[in-house]
Amino acid sequence: MLRLLLVCAVGGLGQETGFVDLYNGKDLTGWTYKKGANFDGQAESSDKRYSAKDGMLVVNPGKGTNQLWTTKAFPKDFELRLEFRATVNADSGLFLRMPQLQVRDYLVAGPYKELKKYKPQEWNEIVCVVKDNVAHCTCNGEILEAALKLPATGPIGLEADRGTMEYRKIRIKEAK
Repeated sequence: MLRLLLVCAVGGLGQETGFVDLYNGKDLTGWTYKKGANFDGQAESSDKRYSAKDGMLVVNPGKGTNQLWTTKAFPKDFELRLEFRATVNADSGLFLRMPQLQVRDYLVAGPYKELKKYKPQEWNEIVCVVKDNVAHCTCNGEILEAALKLPATGPIGLEADRGTMEYRKIRIKEAK
């Protein structure tokens, strides 16, 4: 009982100090397509490429590529954390203020074939630390990008390319 009270007092069950959820776990509120389609309160995008299901933001197979973006831009330094699970040969992307970081079934789809800690078809964590418009990104603690140059501001985005990709616990902590 005391543990539960302490957890609730510091910001809720399972929530890390200072982090804000970018995905609420139930619908696409706060996400949009570039062409102005706002998905607040909707369980899926108009083309069904993205859907909210069981606490996950799911990238569904479809024709062509499409990107889902946060409605908010992030001009400050930040730390972004998320978990993803890729089906075999799935290919997606994570956009940080526009530049893309590949998120995929790394062992089959590549190009990061040297990831020893990547867990195929299981949950993996990506952490991106942005400081002075440069991102340092890891997957399960292994480097994906050591110094990805970013513009001064922009939204966070996800790409639908091929296969099914599931994202959860998408959260950000902005510098003060």
